[in-house]
Amino acid sequence: MKKSSEQVRFAASLKSIARNQSIKQYIQTNPLLSEVVSRGAKRFVAGETRQDGLKRATDYLQQHHRISLEFIGENTMSKQECITAKEELKQLIVEMGEITEEGTVSFDLSHIGMMIDEDFTYDQLNELAEVAKERQVTLMISMEESEKTDRILSLYERVVKVYANVGITLQVHLHRSEMDLQRLLRLNGRIRLVKGAYQEPEARYLQRSEILNTRYIDFVETCVKARHELSIATHDEQLLQALGEKGLLQADRVEIEMLDGLQKNLLDAYQQSGCQTRVYITYGTEWYLYVVHRIAEHPENVYTLIADMVERK
Repeated sequence: MKKSSEQVRFAASLKSIARNQSIKQYIQTNPLLSEVVSRGAKRFVAGETRQDGLKRATDYLQQHHRISLEFIGENTMSKQECITAKEELKQLIVEMGEITEEGTVSFDLSHIGMMIDEDFTYDQLNELAEVAKERQVTLMISMEESEKTDRILSLYERVVKVYANVGITLQVHLHRSEMDLQRLLRLNGRIRLVKGAYQEPEARYLQRSEILNTRYIDFVETCVKARHELSIATHDEQLLQALGEKGLLQADRVEIEMLDGLQKNLLDAYQQSGCQTRVYITYGTEWYLYVVHRIAEHPENVYTLIADMVERK
């Protein structure tokens, strides 16, 4: 369903707010405001520690959903902080491997060094991929703003030639993604399709619309025909219904992925109908950007956020 002009403006404003460091700093350094907003964020973020994330993951595993865990962070500019993030991810991989054989660990390449040096980032990524291979864990590289796409794909291509247990996220709304999909289909790693959440120059992307949904369906059909491992990462009920009617949701090597805290009943229904399902869980102290983007994607989530701020203790 096409969003109204007011919803589009609201989403664009939220995406701008998400990148405003002054607003972020004001919220996170004001004890009362930070406590209230973080209370609302708990629907979308499992907590600040790895233990919080793994506890939430265990709950979903008991409900027969696969899981993906992300240690939130991006645009890290200090080498030591990048190494610290890598070490946290390594430990997450180890502990993920102890609770499931089908787990995924997701992360941004800019969290482990891409804003500093490509070779440094590749070494970090290679180290994570080796540990993940030993533990039978899949790594999923997230996609970031479009100006980073070439660097992300370059690093992904380097590592996936050695480690097939590494996947990549593709933003369907970018005009360039049709060519990028053909490039990725020649590689072995899982492809995770998302509509796209980042604020981009208008010339680079399609807005949320029926045209974008049709494009998403075309991308799914292309992956299914190629028998490529695929994660359908969307909460759009209309889109999922259309994919189901085409017999794509239960195709071989396909799974439906949804974010923790959003439309769990819908994901449960797909799981009970025989589809492979996965829940994307996040944890960490850098929850601000993640939560604002969740509201920008689905502006109606602001009502849930406000209610949680008031009701959650």
